[in-house]
Amino acid sequence: MKNTEPLPPDKIYPYAIRLLTGRDYTVAGIRQKLALRQIADQDLDAVILRLQREGWLDDGRFAARFAEYALSSGRYYGVRLRLEMRRRGFTADVVDETLAPLLADSDELSEVRSAAERRSPGFSYSAASDRDRRRMVGFLQRRGFGFSAIMRALRAEE
Repeated sequence: MKNTEPLPPDKIYPYAIRLLTGRDYTVAGIRQKLALRQIADQDLDAVILRLQREGWLDDGRFAARFAEYALSSGRYYGVRLRLEMRRRGFTADVVDETLAPLLADSDELSEVRSAAERRSPGFSYSAASDRDRRRMVGFLQRRGFGFSAIMRALRAEE
């Protein structure tokens, strides 16, 4: 069965459960995935409501796990993390509720130093060439750190 073939109403819920056992989805993500199967809107809403009631589909839980992983792995931070979460289908309210306590507890300067150390162990901003400085600053900006925090953290080690 292809992912775009219509599903009969009695197969919608088992299909959704099978999707959710493979990985987490946002409400918007599962809605989009199920809509590809040409499901009627009322059936789609009923299945999503049932999944939420039973605890299979929870944007808050998924957002918290995604944000904690992104921060702990150093993959995203700050603005970039917020953008990634919105791109994945989390609502602005869920993103704000999730990130407020996580970012309030973290120290951006130590996060910058940690990310720089993981990228290039022993990196020294004052001893680095202009090219290496630009590359490091660009790397950190793509992770979501602000330019002023990057410069303070890199220059503080001198």
